[in-house]
Amino acid sequence: MPLEPTLPFSGTASKIVSRIELLEKVRSLRESGQKIVFTNGCFDLVHAGHIEVLENARNFGDFLIVALNTDRSVRDIKGPSRPLVPEHRRARVIAALSSVGAVTLFDDPTPYSLIADILPDILIKGGDWTPDRIVGSDIVLGHGGKVESIPLLPDSSTTLLIERVLERYRSGGTT
Repeated sequence: MPLEPTLPFSGTASKIVSRIELLEKVRSLRESGQKIVFTNGCFDLVHAGHIEVLENARNFGDFLIVALNTDRSVRDIKGPSRPLVPEHRRARVIAALSSVGAVTLFDDPTPYSLIADILPDILIKGGDWTPDRIVGSDIVLGHGGKVESIPLLPDSSTTLLIERVLERYRSGGTT
């Protein structure tokens, strides 16, 4: 079931849309001949690696859609201590990026049904995913689209960032 987030933000928060609003936007973009790019993730603590992937993803087409796992979905994937940042705040950060055209939340374990509804022209994930393992690649390839895996920025992951913070604080560091 799609979630309809209520967000207490303005400005770029208008990029945060429900599934229904997103499908209407995609229809309009297609009618004007624009190429739709899709990626997804948790984006718990946004870091340079995320920015690198999102900026590169946008270069593959005209309009980048980012589907964000809901808090429940992140807990199911990453465990009970995650996410660190609530979904409405994660969505707000991603929506603030100029490379991102729209952000939507999904509560399923994967965005498979969302990809089936959108039928993006290009499906993208970070380089830790090979194209054959990217959820929805069968759908996108089946309708003539492309699937891309973008190289990751070395030593840049949310898990690594969390580990560094914990290590510094365990050793008495305060900065």
